[in-house]
Amino acid sequence: MSPVLEANELGRDYEVGGGLFSKPGVVRAVAGTSFTVEAGKTLAVVGESGCGKSTLARMITMIEAPSAGSLRIDGTEVTPERWPELRTDVQIVFQDPYGSLNLRQKVGQILEEPLKINRKELSPADRQAKAREMMRLVGLREEHYDRYPHMFSGGQRQRIAVARALMLEPKLLVLDEPVSALDLSIQSQILNLLNDLQERLNLAYLFISHDLSVVHHVADDILVMYLGRPVEYGSRDAVFNSPRHPYTKALISATPTADPTKRRQRIKLQGELPSPLAVPPGCAFAPRCWKAQDKCRAERPQMTGEAQPAACFFPES
Repeated sequence: MSPVLEANELGRDYEVGGGLFSKPGVVRAVAGTSFTVEAGKTLAVVGESGCGKSTLARMITMIEAPSAGSLRIDGTEVTPERWPELRTDVQIVFQDPYGSLNLRQKVGQILEEPLKINRKELSPADRQAKAREMMRLVGLREEHYDRYPHMFSGGQRQRIAVARALMLEPKLLVLDEPVSALDLSIQSQILNLLNDLQERLNLAYLFISHDLSVVHHVADDILVMYLGRPVEYGSRDAVFNSPRHPYTKALISATPTADPTKRRQRIKLQGELPSPLAVPPGCAFAPRCWKAQDKCRAERPQMTGEAQPAACFFPES
């Protein structure tokens, strides 16, 4: 059985600046990114702000076309011509549930709208029945059907957003920081809901986050990105227990732990994230890496390794 999502050397470039006497610069927001996501599994994409996580999400949800590489959904190659037929297979849940919902529509209207656009054969009664069924599935009550988004808490609004994303029965959900705007107690409720829905519906998740404690709870596999390129890719346990790339090790060292007896040696990275318009030659992480040598500053390392590939000439043992 083919993976639900398969990316091969995916890349996205943007032209910025330029004028009458100068050429525009090129920002490689994403480059050389390959991964797969299987049904019932979660791939977490992690990294600092500006590493390309959101650009990756826009390509996968077919908001933007990639500049390089290929993307397959359930075995079908994604091209702009096929976007209309494939978009129902991929849905997205945004970070801010309040900003992603139409405040002038009631919950019932919000949930029925995808069906009106994409399932024209359904009658109004069928649409309403499906919307009410989805509300029960995500833990919303019957009386919520005729209420407006401003009448709900943040956690309830995110449940509405999840319900809307599931109305077209997608195979893949892109979760773009879905709990970062919520209180900690509500975060656990939404994460448990997503886990329950994944088991019931056999959904594939692409989970974008900067919070590694949340990632450790939900992920099956992890893709670590730095300045638009993947630097490590492996199973959750392998990445957390034995990170191979120094950047991954630094990220994990900064993750808080609830166990007071378990202490980590905090690795503080020196320097700032380089500008995407002026990426240094060789390994982009070399200016901040405590293991960098002359080879790192001259050549860009490729992803190497079988079970847990990492882009480093001198990986952690």
